[in-house]
Amino acid sequence: MEKSNLINWLFKTNAVRICPENKPFWYTSSKIGPYYINTHFLYGSEEKANSLLKVIDVCKENKMDCSEIILELARKNFETDEIYRGLITMMCEYIKSNINIKNVGYISGGERRDWFFSLIIADILKIPHITIFKDLTAVLYKDGISSDVADLRGANVLHIADIITEASSYVRAWIPAVNKLNGNLKYSLVVIDRLQGGTEKLKDASVESHALMNVDKGLFDGALTGGHISSEQYALLMKYLDNPTGTMKEFLINHPEFLENSLNADPRTAERARICIEQDIYGLK
Repeated sequence: MEKSNLINWLFKTNAVRICPENKPFWYTSSKIGPYYINTHFLYGSEEKANSLLKVIDVCKENKMDCSEIILELARKNFETDEIYRGLITMMCEYIKSNINIKNVGYISGGERRDWFFSLIIADILKIPHITIFKDLTAVLYKDGISSDVADLRGANVLHIADIITEASSYVRAWIPAVNKLNGNLKYSLVVIDRLQGGTEKLKDASVESHALMNVDKGLFDGALTGGHISSEQYALLMKYLDNPTGTMKEFLINHPEFLENSLNADPRTAERARICIEQDIYGLK
């Protein structure tokens, strides 16, 4: 039941989008693929999520006020938005059932999208929050007060994030930031694991990795059953999950106009297409 609720929320908020026929999405990596995930849309909608990001972009300049401002907005949204409330409740229940809370001294979240989830969960579970910024500085938010944090005295930290792909943010920023404070990032919980090697990277770093849902056959089976995707979309997704590079290479061979059109599209798309061609990502040369 919980899984099907989550699948419904993901599609209802457009947090997961499947491409129209013959129009795969461009990814930041300059690869293409049939689905796009914006987990932070589970805040209720794309519009709501973007408005919170705008607030975050302003308030993160004042690190001591930042946590309180975001938490205040998240609390209000929790009270009024059924999907967000459902998700946060589900994450809190997951933590209570799967992670020994007595063993967690702090919850952390990294700039920016992690804060959609980490601050309110820390608030509900009454665990102090470490707000980590991209420059690896951090602020402790406890009992409604922000303060500098210097030494976590080896305490275990549970990091909450929106999504995990290859865990590059963890390796580059979140784990070093917690280490610098003499803490131990022991657990990670994300809404979605894209199953692209992140869990293994965390394991290598001695972090226990948890996710509410994986991007796998189960997700798309549920989407098909729930009427969120067509059988054609489902067939493409299954093919892609089985062999991402091969499937997209075949698509590009069958649709040579796709790259041409992408080069003449908006600047961001054109740039991704250019890199894709220059680096011969799909071995088309």
